[in-house]
Amino acid sequence: MFNALVVEKNDEGKTSASVQQMDMDRLPDGEVTVAVEYSTVNYKDGLCIGPGGGLVRNYPHIPGIDFAGTVEASDDDRYKPGDKVVLTGWRVGEAHWGGYSQKARVKADWLVPLPEGLDTRQAMAVGTAGFTAMLAVMALEDHGIKDGPVLVTGAAGGVGSVATAILANLGHEVAGVTGRPETADYLTSLGATQIVPREELNETTKRPLEGETWGGCVDAVGGEMLARLLGQMKYGASVAAVGLAGGAALPATVIPFLLRGVNLLGIDSVMQPYDNRVRAWARIAKDLPMDKLEAMVQPAVLSDLPALGRDILKGQVKGRVVVDVNG
Repeated sequence: MFNALVVEKNDEGKTSASVQQMDMDRLPDGEVTVAVEYSTVNYKDGLCIGPGGGLVRNYPHIPGIDFAGTVEASDDDRYKPGDKVVLTGWRVGEAHWGGYSQKARVKADWLVPLPEGLDTRQAMAVGTAGFTAMLAVMALEDHGIKDGPVLVTGAAGGVGSVATAILANLGHEVAGVTGRPETADYLTSLGATQIVPREELNETTKRPLEGETWGGCVDAVGGEMLARLLGQMKYGASVAAVGLAGGAALPATVIPFLLRGVNLLGIDSVMQPYDNRVRAWARIAKDLPMDKLEAMVQPAVLSDLPALGRDILKGQVKGRVVVDVNG
């Protein structure tokens, strides 16, 4: 038997989440069984803990889109009992049972060996959000980060916090956008040298181009803010789009692309090829300061998750929530 956060749906279509004991034989098919140690809370998790947001098709369901732990059993030669592993993406926690559980059984192809220099708790302090942030930074680097501040929107959130810390550690000047003035000191501690109030970028403008301000951008907001900042990018600069907290619509023009050569880079963390996953995790272990990572962490246990799921959907979660599934 093991404990897991189980989401159920009643005949009226309403969902509820509670910690329950489960039998091992209820786990889905897969080549590798993992004793999960830590997971995290992401925006998708908030959706899956609640009504599902269209992500969950079958109930009962165990959410948790990432986890880190120790291999207990494996039918795949790549992994053996005792190996430390990390899982992010592949629709685990959405279409497949996820990490809010003391045990998980998954396909071997979905796992990545824990990189040297990280333990399982640190790996989930990074989690899907930090992994996505590293992918975004790598994409900006691949296209050339220009001189000047690198803008990070939603900077106090999970992706934004890690992106801010990584970019600052790499020597870039970082401007953090936030709608929560009380997070300014937190962002400064991560390395941000400029705090940009959200309202300065939250409205569309009729001008397709404004002053060239930003040498790059990691954008977790989308919507009107993304449309606005495209017109503020320096010539040839890139925006790595990682989220849509501000909406999926993009009320923009093609002018920034045509007249300034701006690049809009889509970042997907779910279906990333294995080699790029390994590359990103190696960069995380090297380029993310562990003291800055620890400053982002908010600890939690399985019973905290229903409330945390509601909070993250309201934008009320700062930094990284690390869930000790055995706590």
